[in-house]
Amino acid sequence: MDRANTGGFQVPAEFNFSLDVLDRWARVRPEGPALWCANLRGENEQRYSFHELSDLSHRAANFLASCGFREGDPVLIMLPRVPPWWIAMLGLVRMGAVPVPATLLLTKRDVEYRVETAGIRGVITNAEGAPKVSGFEGIRVFVNTSAPSAAGAAPVGWLDFQKGIAKASASFHGPKTRSDAPGVLYFTSATTGEPKMVMHTQASYGLGHRVTGEYWLDLKPGDVHWNISDLGWGKAAWSSFYGPWHQGACVFALDAPGKFDAALTLDTLANFPISTWCAPPTALRLIVRQDLSRWKIPRLRHCVTAGEPLNPEVLHLWRAATGLTLYEGYGQTETVVLIANCRSLGEPVQPGSMGKVVPGAAVSLVDENLKEVPPGEEGEVAVRVRPQRPLGLFREYWLNVEETARKFQGDWYLTGDRAVRDKDGYFWFVGRRDDVIKSSGYRIGPFEVESALLEHPAVLDVGVIGKPDPLRGQIVKACIVLRHGVVGTEELKSELQVHCKKLIAAYKYPREIEFVEELPKTTSGKTRHVELRRAAAK
Repeated sequence: MDRANTGGFQVPAEFNFSLDVLDRWARVRPEGPALWCANLRGENEQRYSFHELSDLSHRAANFLASCGFREGDPVLIMLPRVPPWWIAMLGLVRMGAVPVPATLLLTKRDVEYRVETAGIRGVITNAEGAPKVSGFEGIRVFVNTSAPSAAGAAPVGWLDFQKGIAKASASFHGPKTRSDAPGVLYFTSATTGEPKMVMHTQASYGLGHRVTGEYWLDLKPGDVHWNISDLGWGKAAWSSFYGPWHQGACVFALDAPGKFDAALTLDTLANFPISTWCAPPTALRLIVRQDLSRWKIPRLRHCVTAGEPLNPEVLHLWRAATGLTLYEGYGQTETVVLIANCRSLGEPVQPGSMGKVVPGAAVSLVDENLKEVPPGEEGEVAVRVRPQRPLGLFREYWLNVEETARKFQGDWYLTGDRAVRDKDGYFWFVGRRDDVIKSSGYRIGPFEVESALLEHPAVLDVGVIGKPDPLRGQIVKACIVLRHGVVGTEELKSELQVHCKKLIAAYKYPREIEFVEELPKTTSGKTRHVELRRAAAK
């Protein structure tokens, strides 16, 4: 069999995650726990071993093939955190179809855009998602996610997923997929413009996320890993699918619809034997504002965070309350983990740092001329793609030649994120390329100002932008969500400005502060600085 060496890993000519990873664990640890789904009702808790999941994914592949799906077909899958999501994903991967995960938070317009843009062949969803695909003429597969007592038949025109896999054969005999064949397609949570389609191959995520599970998540067989992110975006691939199962760990999921609940999250950590946990900084900022002394979580050993930069204050508060460190990881929907604080490698965490380049990654900082910058200088985070393209990097922005060419320049894939690397190899996030503020000749990263403001007890959340100014070019403006019960006054604005000047260079302090009820967010919880800038420019 032909093999290529990419980023230190041997990549076979043929690879299929369901066949080569899941089925291997089904042979090695057949009774080992693989998936554990709980819900707020405290009923119908569902657990699956690797053997059971392998069996169900074979059945799912046979059923989906009988529905008319074929290798290479893009299939939109839009479900809450219930077992059929994992079973359908594994079945689609096994047969070589291309899952297109989406969140149920999408509107009908969002869904229509994805269906049209990606040429969706079929949709797998539930009663909540079905009305959003009305008029769709492709294959429609219905998943009943209601309580058992409320179970009902699939709507007219929809194929019943649960009944279908129950009748299907437990032995799927399809062709093995090539490593470079389309594997999974994600729509990015874009901060500007319409979402782009990120096409990963069978190997780029399916094999590439081995480094995510081994080094950053620090997982081992028997671990119970909980990622609280929605299943509709790339973080689920990192921490709820590929990463944990590469390591033989159990994926834990809590089906908790509605807005994020910090107290419920802490209750779950206290009441279930979760050993490793992943939460985005957006959620952690709310969690550390709770009275953490109310909860005991002795079974938790390792905590990671990603999605946006982690503010040092959040790390300090969490560690003071629990004795546990938060290990930040950096990557994109387009990549696996690239830079991280890795407990497994024994590197100490530097609060506020993204960490160091992970094994197998070829990452540096480059200037506008694509030249690498020395330690201490700001540059754009870039992944080297020549002479050897690394494992874990997406293939292309699907059907978007111009955007693909814009991001792949010379020997590099350009992430659009700016950072500084210190002499010890730690990376420090500055901001998105478009978010960096240029004021009176200074370059100011919004993250540093946001982190300083979050250290003030009155601040719950904050977004910092550059506002046009005729004298300085831009001034620093902070849009602040105050904690419950705090009143926004002119005196508080002055207090916050003085607070910032004590923590960061005086030229970085926010000259304008606006108190807001909430910040605009992407569906993955990142602050949409572009919307804040647009409003400030009016």
